[in-house]
Amino acid sequence: MEKRPQLDILLCAPRGFCAGVDRAIQIVELALQKYGAPVYVRHAIVHNKYVVDGLREKGAVFVEELSEIPPGDAPVVFSAHGVPKSVPADARSRNMMFLDATCPLVSKVHVEAQRHFEEGHEIVLIGHHGHPEVVGTMGQLPPGAITLVEDVAGAMAITPRDPAALAYVTQTTLSVDDTSEIVAALQSRFPLIHGPHKEDICYATTNRQQAVKAVAPLVDAMVVVGSPNSSNSLRLVEVAERAGCRVAMLVDRASEIDWSRLEGIRTLGVSAGASAPEKLVDEVIEAFAQRYDIKVEAKVTAVENIAFNVPRQLRPVEVTVAP
Repeated sequence: MEKRPQLDILLCAPRGFCAGVDRAIQIVELALQKYGAPVYVRHAIVHNKYVVDGLREKGAVFVEELSEIPPGDAPVVFSAHGVPKSVPADARSRNMMFLDATCPLVSKVHVEAQRHFEEGHEIVLIGHHGHPEVVGTMGQLPPGAITLVEDVAGAMAITPRDPAALAYVTQTTLSVDDTSEIVAALQSRFPLIHGPHKEDICYATTNRQQAVKAVAPLVDAMVVVGSPNSSNSLRLVEVAERAGCRVAMLVDRASEIDWSRLEGIRTLGVSAGASAPEKLVDEVIEAFAQRYDIKVEAKVTAVENIAFNVPRQLRPVEVTVAP
């Protein structure tokens, strides 16, 4: 029997599901339990094909617009990325029962943007054009209240009405390093610019990037489990490359691994985006175990113990028994 090559796998920790993703998936599953199928979901609940397909099999129906939902009493869930204010208003006008699965850390950015607006600030949003989170945040305020900046060049090009009345917020799933550069450019041009009280980039994005930064220089290749439409997963690949890893790839499933890029590797880093389930990480490791004699070691750079409550109408009813 041919001897398989040795492969040392460094498993990034934290990786995979964050509290906001976990909560959003729970909301759809609990709604299906409580109300039965179908439960409509506006946009992919989280950006992961495996998760979306699994919920679809249980009776979730995914739509992009509320107009696609036939009249009736089936609930609709808004995705973890958040929605413009016009969406719940539209749902109310259609007499729809809706459940908001917006991540609380995205809602925090919405509140900050509203506060800056009420204080008379012109607002810069650092983020990626067209991403649903950016669409949702910009849709919290009237058109023109928020200017989107995607990079340092954009930060250097904006011309605010009043440089002394400027504030910024950010998408929660950005590259920490890229965002720092954009913020530095804004602060150099507009020293009075108001920032968030607490970093907008969420704890999970930051922690997963730090874990990849720690592992990437130590390995020959890095595999990030996540879907191509997942912003935070794409950022992990970029972070790995910048940290000196010569081969970094994003895979939705083990079947997508490009083995030709991994010839001759002796060490491998594995991480997963915040919307990728651990089952898919196990699947990837198993695929390597079929080809290599593997030794897996966790590289822990942070410990997460955050959880978010689901909406009140989905919580179990507490029955108090009289003494």
